Amino acid sequence: MQLTHLSQIIGLLESNYHSHRILKQLNPQTQEWEWLTGETVAQNCMLAAKGLAQLGVEPGDCIGIYSPNKSEGLYTELGIFALRGVSVPFYSTCSPDQVYFIACSAGIKTIFVGEQYQYNNAYQVQHERGQIERIIIFDRQVVRQFDDKTSIYYDEFIRIGDSMPSETKVKIRMSEARSEDLAVLIYTSGTTGEPKGVQVLHHAFVEQIRRHHEVYPALGPNDTSVNFLPLSHIFEKAWVYVCWALGVRVAIVTNPKRIQELMPQIKPTLMCNVPRYWEKVYQGVMAHIDESPRFMASLFRRAIKVGKRYKLDYWNQYKPAPLFLSLEHWIYKHTIYYLLKRATGLQNGRFFPTAGSLLSEPINEFLNAVDIPIIIGYGLSETCATVSAYPERGFVLSSIGEVFEGIEVRIAPEDNEIQLRGETIMPGYYHNEAANAEAFTEDGWFRTGDAGRLEGRTLFFTERLKDLYKTANGKYIAPQQIENLLTSHRLFEQVAVVADGYKFVSALIYPNWSLLISLAQERDPNIDSSCPLEQIAHMPVMQQVAMAHIEELQAGLAAFEKIKRITLICEPFSMERNEITPSLKLRRKIIYEHYQAEIKNMYKEP
Repeated sequence: MQLTHLSQIIGLLESNYHSHRILKQLNPQTQEWEWLTGETVAQNCMLAAKGLAQLGVEPGDCIGIYSPNKSEGLYTELGIFALRGVSVPFYSTCSPDQVYFIACSAGIKTIFVGEQYQYNNAYQVQHERGQIERIIIFDRQVVRQFDDKTSIYYDEFIRIGDSMPSETKVKIRMSEARSEDLAVLIYTSGTTGEPKGVQVLHHAFVEQIRRHHEVYPALGPNDTSVNFLPLSHIFEKAWVYVCWALGVRVAIVTNPKRIQELMPQIKPTLMCNVPRYWEKVYQGVMAHIDESPRFMASLFRRAIKVGKRYKLDYWNQYKPAPLFLSLEHWIYKHTIYYLLKRATGLQNGRFFPTAGSLLSEPINEFLNAVDIPIIIGYGLSETCATVSAYPERGFVLSSIGEVFEGIEVRIAPEDNEIQLRGETIMPGYYHNEAANAEAFTEDGWFRTGDAGRLEGRTLFFTERLKDLYKTANGKYIAPQQIENLLTSHRLFEQVAVVADGYKFVSALIYPNWSLLISLAQERDPNIDSSCPLEQIAHMPVMQQVAMAHIEELQAGLAAFEKIKRITLICEPFSMERNEITPSLKLRRKIIYEHYQAEIKNMYKEP
């Protein structure tokens, strides 16, 4: 079937993948995995569409989905598409204020909620501020407010649709669907300012499906992709539809905190991910090596060294490897690499798309060395995800991949900004002409806000222009690169670099406290780890140990880029305090406001 609209995926699942297991979900009662066929998933999507038709959803109506990842969310979204409605996903962590802002901006009257937290917030908005007229609850365990007379559970919603003659209306609406229909409004989590509604057309999703199939033709029904990144993010959303269009099985993980536990059960061949996940994998392996007996540690390091040489110098370059290197690599692949991957559920991995922020080159090299096939990519909500990505072979390690066909890239001469034009680029932000004027050049190119360079069709990222700092000495600092350098080490969990307008670079650091205390006790055995963390953080030995590791990590930086002073903080940056976005990007302005006193102290004259 030649897709032109995402609603056609329903028919595709019914016809092409009728008996094929297409969706895997964890039963919340039994904690057993259950498989659903393409036929069952298609029927569930049609039931959702019929329920929505009975509610009177018209083309262009915006319907909210405010939930952790759940199969009901996917059925609902495809049901919305079947009626030519517009899906508006909310991050499951959104506060009542954020829910109200998006509901008003998009004109949402009906919202689907997942669990108790989302229901409570949506009901608060409905009860105190209006705008939302109807709440539909996915999870039967959610307890409704005693005076809630309008909310219904999802199974009740389905029964309403199934009992009424609404199937004809759905089929007529599906036959009228157009590729230029608005599919999704993705509200950017926004590291600065209010969220903006990115308009993503069905045509953009369909183009992404086509391009991924061209670049990765082996994707298909033998693959399983684990879905644990939020479906409210364009990266995971676009990927799930790529998967289903190509018959790839999707395993849904509702609670992302359980991903490490569930991975060995799922054993995926594919998985969208963010660099932080791979940093944790790397740190775990390095810790294991450090704690191993000398012989085993030496063997692990030898295996990594051989893997790097074989994979990056020969295999990736399409060159035949020397016989002894090939033999040694084969042995490690079937022993050390396999055991490492099996422990993390990655033993069946074919490739793992990774985006959202920078992955440090040492970690990228390590993952390739131990046969964990990373596909680094680059994209934004405004581009319907992928702009560029590694090919499976022949990639440039330091790049963000090769630009997909149909996307034009130019590098602005004045600041090296990556600017884009093509069929997957959004038509604009929803009802926001001021933001549109800022986002597009006069001749129609989308401004990414990222600086980079282009070599042929290979794209390189250098820095986020909005994050670029200028010190008091006139030197420019790219904080992300310094932060990634530190967080590649297991001692540093979170880092926020401070430099803009100051004479030197400093940093707010949330360390791995148990490890830092342990290292400090090697210097000073009298340290009492039962002391309050606030007291421990101010011990000079803690600063000394942390700075010793920082000096080692930043040895390759220019003198003006090096961190000179640090503050060790006792709590991680959190979404609850609005310090990080749901996609884990730092909200620097808010962090700096929260830590004004600490920053001021770092720049005091000695």
